[in-house]
Amino acid sequence: MSKLTLILTYYIIINLISFIIFFIDKQKSKKDRWRIQEKTLHALSYIGGVFGSIASMLLFHHKTKKPDFVIITIIALMLNLFVLYKLKEVLF
Repeated sequence: MSKLTLILTYYIIINLISFIIFFIDKQKSKKDRWRIQEKTLHALSYIGGVFGSIASMLLFHHKTKKPDFVIITIIALMLNLFVLYKLKEVLF
């Protein structure tokens, strides 16, 4: 398996996981149940799941009214875009 295939597979999986975890947290918030910690949600964004995080935030309107959360997610997006840019330089 090529390096590119491994990287793409990783990003697809981590973003699906991030999307699902955000969805689960949104459902728990509606039922006043135990919630997933914000640091866990942020960690998913920082390790590559930021695109799934943002998709969930926009689709489910989850955490969008918390300015600190949105800012941290934007920083994670910028970091991930930088990492992808650097990976492009290495792989191509």
